[in-house]
Amino acid sequence: MGVEHITVMLNEAVDALDVQPNGVYVDGTFGRGGHSRLILSRLSEQGQLWVFDKDPRAIAVAQELAANDARVHVVHDSFIAVEQHLIANSVNGVLLDLGVSSPQIDDAERGFSFRFDGPLDMRMDDSRGVSAAQWIANVDEVELARVIKEYGEERYAKPIARAIVARRVNQPFERTLDLAKVVASQIRGFEKGQNPATRTFQAIRIAVNAELSELDAVLESALAVLAAQGRLSVISFHSLEDRRVKQFIAKYAKHDQSLSRLPLREDQLPPLLLRGLGKAKASAAEVDANPRSRSAVLRVALKNTQL
Repeated sequence: MGVEHITVMLNEAVDALDVQPNGVYVDGTFGRGGHSRLILSRLSEQGQLWVFDKDPRAIAVAQELAANDARVHVVHDSFIAVEQHLIANSVNGVLLDLGVSSPQIDDAERGFSFRFDGPLDMRMDDSRGVSAAQWIANVDEVELARVIKEYGEERYAKPIARAIVARRVNQPFERTLDLAKVVASQIRGFEKGQNPATRTFQAIRIAVNAELSELDAVLESALAVLAAQGRLSVISFHSLEDRRVKQFIAKYAKHDQSLSRLPLREDQLPPLLLRGLGKAKASAAEVDANPRSRSAVLRVALKNTQL
């Protein structure tokens, strides 16, 4: 099956970086390189672009790009590893396009989709770690229900978890459509146009890839490597991600409450690390052309000073 990747909020996310021709930029989630190629088009020969991704298939595409462009540096790893490759306060911009990409969803063999039958995998990097099938086989019912409720925001989390645990006793889950069928059997109503397994599959994917805890660490790493006046541009696709990005920016865009108890004038307060530059959503035209962009939220921040 051929898969096409349409880059979400392409121009908005790259415009937010305010690319300087000789600067150093990081695409922390390369995917198929749509954002990276646009960044490169705005860099001079002296500029640098570092790209990170956990997915071996994405890395193969990135390496093809790097083979013909000396400005591109490729790292097969999570963006968490950025501080192993770039020194603090040295990067002019970081772009993060969170979540799962269209090629990952549409490739049945990756096991992300409840629409196509495939092995129950869901790993961003399927060369390492525990697959969704292995995770489901070993997780206890209470934890499974918690994950489905918190990460999927699914109100039927308990009956879904109960049904999964009961079924796996006699037959382990190995295929995506098998799991989707069991999940759907416990749903007593769902949003029009949405598959009843949507929320549960999201929750399991987040758990398997430790996406939320990794996002927290990734944002801290981005702040560490950004130079003063460097920019952070983050696209998220569901409220759990966006909330964390929003809270992260707010954390460093205001002073610690303990300072309010000290007799300090405003000009005596330490400089704030970040300044939020606002948020944006995909345009109506983009949503019409690419329905997967409808939930996208872009948040942008400027680093005011060095750590």
